[in-house]
Amino acid sequence: METSILLFLCIASFSAGFVDAIVGGGGLIQTPVALILLPNQAVSSIIGTLKIPAFSGTSFAASQYLKKVDMNWKLLILMSVIAFASAFTGSTLLTYVSNDFMKPLLLVVLSLLAVYTFVKKNFGQHQEKALSLKQQITYAVIISLAVGFYDGFIGPGTGSFFVVAFISLLGFDFLHASANAKMVNLATNFGSICLFILKGKIIWAIAIPMAVCNALGGFIGAKLAIAKGNGFIRIFFLIVVIGTLIRFGYDVFTGK
Repeated sequence: METSILLFLCIASFSAGFVDAIVGGGGLIQTPVALILLPNQAVSSIIGTLKIPAFSGTSFAASQYLKKVDMNWKLLILMSVIAFASAFTGSTLLTYVSNDFMKPLLLVVLSLLAVYTFVKKNFGQHQEKALSLKQQITYAVIISLAVGFYDGFIGPGTGSFFVVAFISLLGFDFLHASANAKMVNLATNFGSICLFILKGKIIWAIAIPMAVCNALGGFIGAKLAIAKGNGFIRIFFLIVVIGTLIRFGYDVFTGK
């Protein structure tokens, strides 16, 4: 592989790690870049390979959040186990069928999400919900199954969907939602990685240097998010949702 291609991939991976650490959506950056720069590689190999830097960056981001943000460990362990299995199932299904039929639906969902977040200024600014233990567990299971499967089957924007779920269903603010989302996102990434390793789809010569850069981006992004707080994360969230919306809109209307 040419050094220049690997360099561009590493730059994209650093940027993805930075954005993903703040509010998710890093796959929106590194996935298109990898698909363009590696035209001779199978798409499944590219997606599988990118799961390694995604896991690396999320790990470093999570380590920073753990130092500053309180976590509900009982809830997170439950969610992580379910999300792991759900992502593994989604990635398995991806090896047999196309996921293109989901894109028009996601286009509508993301459009509504962007409008709602922009109009509702206090969305994700503070914790509001007082949920019973039964309600917490119910919502946690739904989030883990749905978003975990999405990550394994489609991928881009997973972190953002986790953030939305933590805010809207569990009543977290943006900072706590981002922190907790990182922990569950680790499980979904690991579930997909296990599947792609079993299938022999990971290109390690690309995955490892990208993982280092993604981790650095995740480390810096998480520190910035913690320092700046909810208002800053909300702005970043809107940018990532709109970017994801444009990505899916392009895919839907060009037939990609």
